[in-house]
Amino acid sequence: MIPTGGIVKTMQKEIKKKALRRLKIIKGQLNGLEKMVEDEKYCIDIITQSSAVKQALSSMEDLVLENHLATHAEEQLKTGERRKLTAEILKIYRRSKKL
Repeated sequence: MIPTGGIVKTMQKEIKKKALRRLKIIKGQLNGLEKMVEDEKYCIDIITQSSAVKQALSSMEDLVLENHLATHAEEQLKTGERRKLTAEILKIYRRSKKL
């Protein structure tokens, strides 16, 4: 049985490193975006920067999903938790389609 909150297995080191790096970049982008609004920059430039932030977040999410599939999902398959795995993946897929 998989513990509530997920499997105890840790994140792959390389994926964790990449995800943290991307989050730091996103933090900088958000700070820049905030300054653009404060400085009343051109609206199209603000929207362009906002789109870049969304893309960066999506890229980070892809890394975390890659980690999940390589670790947690693999473990769920081994332990017979196929239905839970399918439900989790469908839930995140449907959520992403709404955005």
